[in-house]
Amino acid sequence: MKPFWEAKSLAEMTPGEWESLCDGCARCCLIKLEDDSGAVHHTSLSCDLLDRERCRCTRYPQRHELVEDCIRLSPDLAESLQWLPTSCAYRRVAEGRGLASWHPLVSGDLESVHDAGISVRGKTIPESWVHEEEQVAHIIDWVDTR
Repeated sequence: MKPFWEAKSLAEMTPGEWESLCDGCARCCLIKLEDDSGAVHHTSLSCDLLDRERCRCTRYPQRHELVEDCIRLSPDLAESLQWLPTSCAYRRVAEGRGLASWHPLVSGDLESVHDAGISVRGKTIPESWVHEEEQVAHIIDWVDTR
């Protein structure tokens, strides 16, 4: 029997399956800046709600009320958001690529995403530590692992 991420589309998944698909990289919790051309740039700044060691939101159930621009990821968005890393499980499944070997659902180990260097653990600072006009100085190029 195929695992659910191979047997179902994102839209067919149960809420529990959808949530378990998150690999825990926390790259979606990075502050992104859009320039005048519409290009989106990732920064080394993370949302203040991110537990930077665990790579999990500290207020997950309330995140959309507390953070105005916190993304509400959906199957449609997983297929269309070009700023989602190519390593993102939602994007990978939407594109028919399956999960990477380091994904916790494949490896059976929640630390595998961190061990593979995919997560933001140890690579960010909280957004509130930097003045808004200085955020552009924190634009970085994340290695985008397929």
